[in-house]
Amino acid sequence: MVHKILFWSGFGVAVRLWQLGIEMRPFFVKEGLWAYPVFAGFGASFGYWLTGVERRQMQVLADRRDRLLEKRKRRAEREAAEASGNGNKAEEGGILASTS
Repeated sequence: MVHKILFWSGFGVAVRLWQLGIEMRPFFVKEGLWAYPVFAGFGASFGYWLTGVERRQMQVLADRRDRLLEKRKRRAEREAAEASGNGNKAEEGGILASTS
């Protein structure tokens, strides 16, 4: 989590450098140094938010995976019970279904 926040903080500083480069202004002017921590803070807050989004998405995916695995397990149990039960019943159901 910390590495993502640090990355986005550095990205915020890079955006500030890019902005000054586009404007062709000097990078380190005493009156403009306050902006670097601001850009770093915005980048860090974005990184923190993005980490939360990723955590929530991973939780949703894990829940869906668990539900799907449980559903597959129940289906396999049901099919195994039907196969070991009465095989004629399935054929009779097919015959009745085709005659109606």
